[in-house]
Amino acid sequence: MKRASLAVIFLAAALSGQTLSQHDREFALSHLHATRKMLLDAIAGLSQAQWKFKPAPERWSIAECAEHVALSEDFMFQRVQNMLKAPASPDKKPQFNEEEVMRAAADRTQKVKSSEPSTQPRGRWAAPAALSRHFKERRDRTLQYVRTTQDPLHSHFLGSGTPTDALDAYQWLLQIAGHTERHVAQINEVKADPRYPKWLTLGPRAVVYSSTVLGFR
Repeated sequence: MKRASLAVIFLAAALSGQTLSQHDREFALSHLHATRKMLLDAIAGLSQAQWKFKPAPERWSIAECAEHVALSEDFMFQRVQNMLKAPASPDKKPQFNEEEVMRAAADRTQKVKSSEPSTQPRGRWAAPAALSRHFKERRDRTLQYVRTTQDPLHSHFLGSGTPTDALDAYQWLLQIAGHTERHVAQINEVKADPRYPKWLTLGPRAVVYSSTVLGFR
């Protein structure tokens, strides 16, 4: 009986120290790379008018959406690091699988207002290029961590108060990718607004004019 009890203890200890499988790494890296490209493509080459355009006073501009994504990358990455400082829970299982986490994080059918002060946009980056540089640096850090970490991410949880609290640390890394995809969709909604500034290339010297200035809609 004692031997059986010891075997269970050793098995739990082994499970609590398990690192990511190759499948886990590839799944996370794929989504982190894909959403990195999504955001950078979505804000590339924007004029100041497009960068700052707000569809309505209470809605975010592209600049604000992108800033929120960049700031949230730091917030969520640090959350993962904080989760790893807490005792492991090797017997606990997440409420959702990885595909469900990604779908829920990217879903725009239910609007959610961020309550975290550190991720609120305040105009920290005046131009798309500056934000892109910051975002690349932060996302590259996240990617490198996923490639190399030996941390037992599946054994650490934030809590149990809400569905997102029940995600393990690995799933919070997936939240970074899903959250980016969610706000790229929001950026595309801004671009689809009929009042969003359009740009025309006219004449042999390819001079760019704003359709708003020209009076076109």
